Amino acid sequence: MKKTCHYLVSGRVQGVCFRMDTEQQAHILGVTGWVRNLPDGRVEVMATASENTLNQFRQWLKRGPEMAKVLDLTEEEVDLKEFDGFSVR
Repeated sequence: MKKTCHYLVSGRVQGVCFRMDTEQQAHILGVTGWVRNLPDGRVEVMATASENTLNQFRQWLKRGPEMAKVLDLTEEEVDLKEFDGFSVR
């Protein structure tokens, strides 16, 4: 059963290819949704997949790409949203 989660990632997450690598990881795992930078320096992610897949995706978001330093990750389950693929906004 699919679900949708909203994530906010804090730390050194902008200017380190976080969005591009998140998109790549989403494609590998089969996650749909989007990722974007926020003006306050965080990265926002909306993702839809099975619970197991979202668990794997969340573990990746906690680490991020090599140049990133994730300090905090918040997750909130939201109403199911269907997306056509995964995009960088």
